[in-house]
Amino acid sequence: MIRITTDSTCDLGVNGTERGIGIMPLSVILGEESFRDGVNITPQNIFDYVAKTGTLPKTAAPSIGDYEDFFSKMVEAGDTVIHFDISARSSSSYEHAEAASKRFDGRVFAVDTKALSSGQGLLVMKAYDLLQEGKSAEEIVGIVNELRPKVNTSFIPDRLDYLYKGGRCSRMTMYGANLLKIHPLIEMNDGQLVPGKKYRGSMDKCITAYIRDLAERYPNYDKTRCFITHSSADEALVEVARKQVGELFGFDAVLETVAGSVITGHCGRNTLGVLFIAE
Repeated sequence: MIRITTDSTCDLGVNGTERGIGIMPLSVILGEESFRDGVNITPQNIFDYVAKTGTLPKTAAPSIGDYEDFFSKMVEAGDTVIHFDISARSSSSYEHAEAASKRFDGRVFAVDTKALSSGQGLLVMKAYDLLQEGKSAEEIVGIVNELRPKVNTSFIPDRLDYLYKGGRCSRMTMYGANLLKIHPLIEMNDGQLVPGKKYRGSMDKCITAYIRDLAERYPNYDKTRCFITHSSADEALVEVARKQVGELFGFDAVLETVAGSVITGHCGRNTLGVLFIAE
C-alpha cells in the first residue's frame, strides 16, 4: 500500500481523518508546557495564553528521531509513505522528515509543499485523489511537485497584533492598520509569506473584495475543491465568504476548515482565506 501522511499544519480536520491521512503533530509551547498540535491543545488555549501573557506561543517541528519512529511503523507494515510538510521556509519539519526518509531505502518520500495550512492540505488531498486513480508513489510525487506553484495560499487577517508579536510587521504598521481598519493580503510566494494588496474597511467588506480579486486573478482553476479556512472566525464572516465563493467560482466542493493551533498562533483570531489550485 501507499500511505499518505502530513504534518499537523495542513488544517485538514475531518477531511483528512475520513481519508485515513496520517498526521505528525508539531509542538506548541506555552511557557514551560509543551503540547501536540491537534491532540491536546485548541486554538482557544492560544487566545487565552496570548491575552494573559502578551506573547505568542512557540512552536517546534518533530525531530528526526520522531519522524523515523513515525515512518518505521508504516514501512514495517509493508507500506510506502508519501509525507507532506509545511514550507521549509516556515519550519524545519520538512528538513527533519527528509533526513529521516533516507533511512528507509526509497520507501519514504518527503515533500516540501511550499505552502501552509490548507494550501498544504490541497496538495495532500490531490495526492489522495491520484492514489485512488492508481498512480504510483513516484507519479504522485512528480505531479504534486509540479502543482506546488499553482496553489493559491492566501488569507486576510482581522488585526495585526499576532503578526506584530511574531516579528512580521512593525509596531507602527500594526497601530496604523488597526486604527484605519487596514487588512493586508498575506500570501505564499515560493514558500515564503509576503504582504500583498491592502484592503480597507470592515472585515466583511474586505473579504468580499479579496474573493472578487481572486476570481479575477485566477479565471482558470481546478474545480475539484477549495477550502475556506479560518482561525475561529465569526460565523457571519464565514457565511460572507461562502456566499461570495458560490457566486464567483464553480467548485465541486467548498470545504470549511478551522486552523489548528500552530497556524492560529501566528495569525490570530478571525483570519480567513480562500485556498485552491489554479490551472
